Amino acid sequence: MASLFGVGQWRAARAAACRSPLVSCRRWARASADNVYDVVVSGGGLVGAAMACALGHDINFHDKKILLLEAGPKKELEKLPETYSNRVSTISLGSATLLNSFGAWDHICNMRYRPFRRMQVWDACSEALIMFDRDNLDDMGYVVENVVIMHALAKQLEAVSDRVTVLYGSKAVGYAWPGPFSMANSSPWVHITLGDGSTLHTKLLIGADGHSSGVRQAAGIQNIGWNYDQSAVVATLHLAEATENNVAWQRFLPSGPIALLPLSDTLSSLVWSTSHEHAAELVSMDEEEFVDAINSAFWSNVNHSDFISSAGTMVQYAVALLKPTKVSARQLPPSVARVDPKSRILFPLGLGHAAEYVRPRVALIGDAAHRVHPLAGQGVNMGFGDISSLVRHLSAAAFNGKDLGSMSHLTVYETERQRHNTALLATTDVLKRLYSTSTTPLVLLRTWGLQATNAISPLKEQIMAFASK
Repeated sequence: MASLFGVGQWRAARAAACRSPLVSCRRWARASADNVYDVVVSGGGLVGAAMACALGHDINFHDKKILLLEAGPKKELEKLPETYSNRVSTISLGSATLLNSFGAWDHICNMRYRPFRRMQVWDACSEALIMFDRDNLDDMGYVVENVVIMHALAKQLEAVSDRVTVLYGSKAVGYAWPGPFSMANSSPWVHITLGDGSTLHTKLLIGADGHSSGVRQAAGIQNIGWNYDQSAVVATLHLAEATENNVAWQRFLPSGPIALLPLSDTLSSLVWSTSHEHAAELVSMDEEEFVDAINSAFWSNVNHSDFISSAGTMVQYAVALLKPTKVSARQLPPSVARVDPKSRILFPLGLGHAAEYVRPRVALIGDAAHRVHPLAGQGVNMGFGDISSLVRHLSAAAFNGKDLGSMSHLTVYETERQRHNTALLATTDVLKRLYSTSTTPLVLLRTWGLQATNAISPLKEQIMAFASK
């Protein structure tokens, strides 16, 4: 933990980086106006495409040239398939506000999404739980298929095609950075070489190219992190019976958390984080065995102990006597009947954090800047939060006629987002470790902590407010 979140180490890393130039200054022929862009976004996934959309629809960028580099081909979604995708994202209220700001949320609402109005999290080793909900059961967030979000973003990119160019099937393979002093025969911008040998220049390069970011590596920015001893299994599940299905469920098992996210009245999305070996077994099981394993993971009390149950009951009784606030009643999760064919896949989990989010003319967003465990469901929301912050500062810089690649506003973005993201990464990592054990003292500690937090509404509201940013 100290190695990841120690401020002193980051400052030392930054100081060392500043003593060494990014790369030696290279002489270039004077760039033509055709291949010079105000902003180039490298990576056309959810976060990169949303970044390009947000800039393209910003009033202060109406006269700017923006380029989005996407390595994959252009995908046309003429008709939404009846089968739900197994890759979904939980969209916070803050992220929905961002998507709404440039018109993408309307497209999502016209396709399909599922709001959830309650979230129940509980421990498999005790009766402790925490229930999150809003007054009048207002929406807490939304579960949306990634393909739906991408289609909405593609629509809104087309709407600003006069200022945002999207190069599909294009990947940057080389970067060169301007030196500290601009020479008459050198470019003052970032020089990008594409896979086909063509080159272009940009005043600001935004890296949105994932947790193995080529932009981050080329800029020499240190990434601190590690791989977890877990993989996540995702699948699309059919419930035993139709329900309102507006609750997001998560249970902490000793092997890792299992979550059920609503998709429709009869469908939910599974995210099960467990050991690599168990994940491989889950993916290879026959359907009946897999469904039984899911239902058992949500319903079984095999990990309970009489001592923990008695201690938890005492605390619950004390809380009931004190009655600090109204406590939401426990709900029972739905039963699973079957799984969509071929929807089961697994992927390894890890944590990572860039020591710096910015360098002169470079900014990192999304997984290029941070990688988080899915237990908090905050991965894409952290990336959308980066966009909201960076666009706000870039828009102000454009309005004031400032250099978009200047560190004066890029460092403000970095400070703002590192403060938020570091707290979320640290909390997620601690929770992952705290709940990956059935040791009695730790089970007792987290049982009391969960019960106490569930009883204090102001604290829960602060947690929800932080997660919804």
